Formats: sequence, structure tokens, C-alpha cells
Amino acid sequence: MKIQDAPKQTFSIRELLDHDGNCVKNIIWYRGESYELTQFYQNIPGGADGVKFWAAKSTVGREIRKIHTGLPGIIVDRLTDIVINDFSQISFNKESDKREWNDISKDNNFKEILKDAVNKMLILGDGAFKLSLDESISRYPIIEFYGADKVDYVYNRGRIQEVVFITEYTQNETVYVLKEHYGYGYIKYKLYRETDNVEIPLDTIPILSNLEDMEFDNSLIMAHPIKYGKSPKWEGRGQSIFDKKTDDFDALDEAWSQWMDALRKGRSKEWIPESLLPRNPDTGAIIKSNAFDNSYIIKGDDMSENSQNKIEVTQPAIPHDSYLATYITALDLCLQGLISPSTLGIDVKKLDNADAQREKEKTTLYTRGNIVDILQDQIPLFIQKVFDVVSISQNNMPTEIKCTIDFSEYANPSFESQVETVGKAKTQGIMSVEASVDELYGDTKDEEWKKEEVARLKAEQGITDEEEPALKLEGEMINEGNSGKKVYQMSKNKAMNLLRLASEQVPIGIYALEKDKVIEMRNDKCSSVTQVKKLKRQFKKAGFRVYANGVD
Repeated sequence: MKIQDAPKQTFSIRELLDHDGNCVKNIIWYRGESYELTQFYQNIPGGADGVKFWAAKSTVGREIRKIHTGLPGIIVDRLTDIVINDFSQISFNKESDKREWNDISKDNNFKEILKDAVNKMLILGDGAFKLSLDESISRYPIIEFYGADKVDYVYNRGRIQEVVFITEYTQNETVYVLKEHYGYGYIKYKLYRETDNVEIPLDTIPILSNLEDMEFDNSLIMAHPIKYGKSPKWEGRGQSIFDKKTDDFDALDEAWSQWMDALRKGRSKEWIPESLLPRNPDTGAIIKSNAFDNSYIIKGDDMSENSQNKIEVTQPAIPHDSYLATYITALDLCLQGLISPSTLGIDVKKLDNADAQREKEKTTLYTRGNIVDILQDQIPLFIQKVFDVVSISQNNMPTEIKCTIDFSEYANPSFESQVETVGKAKTQGIMSVEASVDELYGDTKDEEWKKEEVARLKAEQGITDEEEPALKLEGEMINEGNSGKKVYQMSKNKAMNLLRLASEQVPIGIYALEKDKVIEMRNDKCSSVTQVKKLKRQFKKAGFRVYANGVD
């Protein structure tokens, strides 16, 4: 048998948008204006094919109102608020560093800049902080943030070499582009005419005439990129949270728009004989039908004998359940992997069962955790650069600054579902009072408060901390070693009764081990099934037969 290799094939696939176009798309989705979405999709190459809802054009006379739910913008704003509201403080090892940073932060309103950075990072995928010195404005370094649509990067073997900040200026109806090249040890300014990309003098724009190239310590770059995720399309760029969701957003808008269109068209219809048509009381002219607020259909008068011309009313059936199911499915796809429905204030009882919803609620925690990890990793590095700029401006040597970014514990918006879950575990005997209190409140309460809460709950429930009664060991003691362990010889029936009593005292955990016809009584109580399984595996590995409760 001879197997031949497959012939070499070449595939040519053209991307719909470049990076700048993709940024524009994401910005428009965030802005949430229906007329902007229509214009964008009907004008981009490949968008006018009418396949996407926002690119489709209605047949004349059968127009449908296109409605945007605003969901993309709501998702970004909510995630941004969650992260920034949980941002508590920046801790420094030195009190002097803390005081200086507080002055710099207050001068720049850093918390608002950070909020803007998180917002743009989620929408566009990445961006960069820019540091500059201008004593006419402030004696401190000026902090700005540029989104991915206004910044470019130069890499060398995966390492950042230069950050280019892009700003547009308009003068005498001509658009100019300023590119600020921030590299290690230098800042260079270049001005271009947008139409032909020809470099021109900076003083063409009066407000730029005072800009001068700078050189300083080549170990420092006065810019710091920050990105969310990793783009699979553009090397060295981040990935917007919209990038894999725009088709889902499009489908959601279509489902909602068609539902609302059906409601409008599903209003009761009046079949009116010509002789009974509504008329203007002043002129006698027939009042024309209007699809929105005065919809009727003309029918001829019945001229037969004993006829009665009556107005007939019909009510079309609207399949609400079908529309709702479609809408929920589309909404679920939009939120998948980004945020929990309850975080957005969506009534989850109508959408899913309780168990499925509790799992979805973790999505917000994961997304928030990713953003927080990025900030905790990158912001201290940026602050170090801020202090380095201060040192250079004062002709001092840069010193190492140690700081950490602190975030408070995120409070799960669905406290009720947590109570339900913990309550079930407590009722079934697989969670102690101590564990349930810790699970409910986590880091939101200190240890002293939780101890007091445990004591109060135990007092209310009549739970005492008395020692459990010892097992009655019936049999002949044959050994008592230095370890204090006593060995008894007894019948099989007595041993089984003893195991049963031991089992009752350990609702979840390990109550006995057996090896070489010797049973060792245990009282290894566990707080979770996972812990029981772990202990069980350890003892089995050592050759013991394990008697346990709480696992199969």
C-alpha cells in the first residue's frame, strides 16, 4: 500500500476590516445609535449584501423599525463600574511615596483616567498611557490614556520598542495627523497631512509650534501599553469583548425588532363598510387609515335584502412564547462568557432554572477577575514610570517604587441565591455553621465579626459546642502502646455495631480505617465532599480500606 501526500493547497481569504475599521465598528456598537449602525453596515465592503440585520434594506412599503437594545454599551459600562467601584487604594511601602503619588493622582484625577482606560480597553482591546511634562499646566507629570484607535506599537521580537500616539487636528477644513513617537530615551513629533500622508512642519498648526523633540535616559519610555486578551488577527494587539459577539448582538436586535413589529401589526383590525367610514366632522372627508394609530380596512356595503352593515373587528394571534424563546436564546448567546444576567438587572427567574443561573452568575466574577488581574499587574509598572519621569525632571536618579493595587471583595449581586445554596448544604449536613458564614460573607466581613455571627447563630439554633460522647469500646484490650492508642479484640458483630455508631457521629468525613484486619477509629470531619474525596484517596493509596460518609 502506498499513501500519497495531499496536494498543496492555497487559500485566499480577505478580511472584512483592518484594525482601524474594527475599532470603528466596536465604537459604533458601544455608542448604540441605530442610525449609525445602519450607516456603518450598509457602507462597509461586504456589508451591503443584506445578510446582517443592520445591513438589510426593507422593501418599499414593508418597512420595519430597526431597534437597538443598547446591550453592548450596557455590558461595558457595568463591567467598568464594577471594577472601578471595587478599586480601594494603592498601597506603598514608603509613606513618602504614598504622599507624592496622592498629589500626582489628585492633580490628574487618576481614578477617572483609570475608568476611561478600562472602558476603552474593553471596547477596543488595548490602549496606552502617555506621560508628558508641561510646567505651564502642572508641575507634575501629565497622565493621559489613548485607546487602540489612536495608538500604534512598534515591536522587536515581541518586545515593545515604540508607542505612537495619533491625534487629528483640523485647520481651514484640512485634516492633519500628529504622530508622537515615544521610545526608550526619546520623544519625536511628526505632523502629516491626512490626504497624502506628507510630513509637514509642526508650526503649520499654531498650538503645536512649541513642541520639541526630547532625549533622556534610554532605560525609560514615557508610555505604557495595556491590553485585554490577545487578538487572533492582529499581532501585538488586544481583543475587544465585542469581537466575537457582534453577530450575536445583530441577532438580538433582529429578534427584538421583529417582536415589536409583530406587536404593532398585531393590533386589532377593523373591517368597516364604506358607508360607515370615519369622516371629518367639519368637512365630511374620509379620515385616512394610519398603520400606527388608525388602522382599518374598507369593505363594500352589503346591498342585499335585510342586510346590516356592521363594523367587524379581528385580532391577529401573536406567538409571544416563540418570540420570547428566540429573544432569550439570543440574549444568552450575547452574555455568554462576558457577564451574568443578574449583574445587568435581568429577571433571571423568567430565563432559566435556579441551578443553571447560579452557574451563570460566576461569569461576572471571572470577567471581573481577568480585568483586576491586568490592572494589578500593569498599574504598578506604570506608577514606577511616573516616578521615574519625576526623578528625571528633577535631574535625580530613578529609584525603585514598590506598590500594590488593592481591590475590595466583589459582592455577588445575587445574595439570595447564595443563601439558598448554602442553606441547602447546611440542611443536608454537609456544611457547618462556620463554613456557611464564611461562604456567605467571605472577605466582606472581618474574622471577629464572623466569629460573633457564628456564636449568635448557634445560640439561636440551640447548638452547643460540647464534646461528642466517646464510643463505648466493648472487647478485650490486648495492647496499649506509647502512642496512647488502645487495641481491642472483639467479635465481627461488635465491630460492625461500633462502625455504625462511629458513622452516626461523622455526617461527612472519615470515621474508620481498616488494614490487615485491624480497624482504626477516626473522627476526620470535613467541610466539603471534595475534602472527603481527597482524604479518601490518600488513605487508599496507603493501603487502607476507608469508611466514610458524604461520598459514594
